[in-house]
Amino acid sequence: MAFVITEACITEKAADCVDVCPVDCIELGEDQYFIDGDICIDCGGCEAACPVGAIYYEEDLTPERQIYLDKAIRFFNN
Repeated sequence: MAFVITEACITEKAADCVDVCPVDCIELGEDQYFIDGDICIDCGGCEAACPVGAIYYEEDLTPERQIYLDKAIRFFNN
């Protein structure tokens, strides 16, 4: 997984990230969007397009935001 969508998406869900993703790796879950790390090509377009700054590179997640990586993994494993 390269990029992770975090808590700001839960209230916003603007979908700008979906529009710019060249490989269609972003899917809408029940309460937020998720990035499929198996498909993502690490282009960074989603991070730049997010109007609320909800997207972080996995290695830049704070410990508090680690739960969003776990949440994305669970989403795509179901």
